[in-house]
Amino acid sequence: MLRLDARNTHAFLADDALAKLQPTTLDAHRAVLDASGAGAEYLGWRDLLLDPNDALLEDLTSTATRIRNQADVLVCLGIGGSYLGARAVIDALTPYFPPGEPEGGRGPEIVFGGHHMSGAYVRQLLAHLEGKSVYVNVISKSGTTLETALAFRLVRDWMEAHFDDAEDRIIVTTDPERGALNALRQEKPYKKYVIPPSVGGRFSVLTPVGLLPIAVAGIDIRSLFYGAVQACQDLHTPAPVDHPALTYAALRTGLLQAGYQIEVLATFEPRLNGFGGWWQQLYGESEGKEHKGLFPAVVQYSTDLHSLGQYMQEGQRILMETFLMVEEDGGDLLVPSTAANLDGLNYLAGQTYTHVNRQAYEGTAKAHTEGGVPNLTLWLGAVNPSTVGEVIYFFEHAVAVSGYLLEVNPFNQPGVEAYKQEMFRLLRRPA
Repeated sequence: MLRLDARNTHAFLADDALAKLQPTTLDAHRAVLDASGAGAEYLGWRDLLLDPNDALLEDLTSTATRIRNQADVLVCLGIGGSYLGARAVIDALTPYFPPGEPEGGRGPEIVFGGHHMSGAYVRQLLAHLEGKSVYVNVISKSGTTLETALAFRLVRDWMEAHFDDAEDRIIVTTDPERGALNALRQEKPYKKYVIPPSVGGRFSVLTPVGLLPIAVAGIDIRSLFYGAVQACQDLHTPAPVDHPALTYAALRTGLLQAGYQIEVLATFEPRLNGFGGWWQQLYGESEGKEHKGLFPAVVQYSTDLHSLGQYMQEGQRILMETFLMVEEDGGDLLVPSTAANLDGLNYLAGQTYTHVNRQAYEGTAKAHTEGGVPNLTLWLGAVNPSTVGEVIYFFEHAVAVSGYLLEVNPFNQPGVEAYKQEMFRLLRRPA
């Protein structure tokens, strides 16, 4: 279960601020439930949880098992929502230092590409693949997203030069009917998974976009999926306004109205830092329209307290902060005592890393509150597939509600096309 602690925001809002937001928050929530708001045709990320497709989960698990048994490396090509969610979940739920080699039972290495245009990266990626058994999952609705399509052209050529069964080793995740990858499949019968047309990229982690690579990483996608299903069902009726997801949406809106312009997502556990990248796209692309919305930024504490801590404490007072914390974080390693105590740390002897890290969080939250940074904390009971699924849905539902509170369409991204138009003009792409 998720728990939201918002005590450190109270001093920064008028006493009646949240009460005034309650009616509109519930209206926004109802607009999500009854699909009456802007962009409602893109609520498929909820529909798939309300009507789970167990056959698809089984098929994805079967394909993942085949890849785990046969591959040393799975190359995932995609950008934005086509890789950020999968990477976040894989980082959260797999060991920092996986034991052994692939043949030792840990499954293939998963590498990501097609999320930038670094020629050096692609060259080194192809060199890294030499001598290995490789599978590829290319993820793109249109099949023409420049970063991904460029990488796939090079990786596809490499695969065809190295494997007689390259067609069996390449899997496409794309639109049901349209796009370049479907056209390519008329010549190359690659296995295909569908991105539902009603699901935007940044909401797609619980579709084959994210679920296939996550399953290849050895993660129980059924538990992940059904953790999100439970969270969705908990919010499927007109929920109380104090439900954590609705409270989060209302607090962010209230603080924005009070003059705070930037939301910083802070984690004290490095394996959750990948969630920051996924969350950053989800909130930035959903809310940043019509000159509205909080700017989403991500920090990893305590590391970034040694680089950005000064600004957080004493910079412009335009920041709010959301801590993503874990009750059971697996940090039960004890600090040993030493006779000489040359480092002066014997005062910590017998304490766990969890305790030390927790006090760092408590001290940071208190110092930032006193320094003028309103902050709230979302607590996970533990990091496991079910709770990670809950977190995914928590943030997705909350951003839909807060988008409607801002009176923007949280499901489109018209501004994304502006840079592409200029880039393609400079590249002289044919009309």
